[in-house]
Amino acid sequence: MQLPQGKKIYFASDFHFGIPDHATSVEREKRLCRWLDEIKADAHHLYLVGDLFDTWFEYKNVVPRGYIRFLGKLAELRDGGLPIDVFTGNHDLWMRDYFQTELGIPVHHGPITPVVNGKKFFIAHGDGLGPGDTGYKVLKAVLRNPLSQWLYRRIHPDTGVGIASWFSRLGPKHADSPVKVFQGAEKEMLVQFCLDTLNKEHFDYFIFGHRHLALEFPLPQDSLYVNLGDWIRYDSYAVFDGTSLKLKYYNK
Repeated sequence: MQLPQGKKIYFASDFHFGIPDHATSVEREKRLCRWLDEIKADAHHLYLVGDLFDTWFEYKNVVPRGYIRFLGKLAELRDGGLPIDVFTGNHDLWMRDYFQTELGIPVHHGPITPVVNGKKFFIAHGDGLGPGDTGYKVLKAVLRNPLSQWLYRRIHPDTGVGIASWFSRLGPKHADSPVKVFQGAEKEMLVQFCLDTLNKEHFDYFIFGHRHLALEFPLPQDSLYVNLGDWIRYDSYAVFDGTSLKLKYYNK
C-alpha cells in the first residue's frame, strides 16, 4: 500500500461496548462515532484491533442487540469508500461473517502484516501472544473450535448471549479496575513477543490492543511497539501519516 499525500491510517481498539452499564456504554459509543466522523476526511484506512464489544456471539441469523450507532457509522464509512479491517479480541472472538456480509468489512482472527510506504506493520489484538498464559491459550483453542461454536449455537440466543455476558464479567473488570501499569519489558508478554519476532523478521511497527495500556515502547532495530490503550479511560488511538506512527488521544 502506498499512502496518498495528506492521507492517514488510523488504529483503535478495546471499546468494550456493553459495560459497565447501558447508559455508560452508549455514551462511549457516541464519543467514538464523533471521532470516526472527525477522521473520515483524511482517513485512507481504518483498523479496529479487537474487543470492540465486551460480549459478541453470532448465531446464523441472530447477532447481539445494541451498538446500532457504531454499526451504522461503520456502514456509512464503508459505503463512502473507506477500507476498514476488524480484528477479533478475547471478548468478541466469536465473530463470524456478519461484518463481511452486511458491512463489507473483513474480520481477522489472527495477525496481519501489511506494508505501507515501505514500513512493515505487525497488527494483532495481542491475546495469546508471547510466553506464558497457557490456561487462556488452551481455552482460546477450545472456544475457536468449530465444533464448540456449533454446539453453543444450539442454545437459544437469549440464553447463549446471557451466558457469554456473565462469563465476560467474571474476567477483568475493565470499566472499574485500577489503571494498569507497564510492568517492564521482561514481564510484558507482548514486548517479549516483539523481541522474539525481531530475531526472526524485522517489523517497523508492532500494533496491539488487549493490554489496556496507551503506550509507545522503542524496540531494537529501530522498531516500535504501540499499545492502543482503550476507550474506557484513554480514548486513545494511533495514526500513521506515511512517515511515522504516533499515539494520540481524542479530546484530551
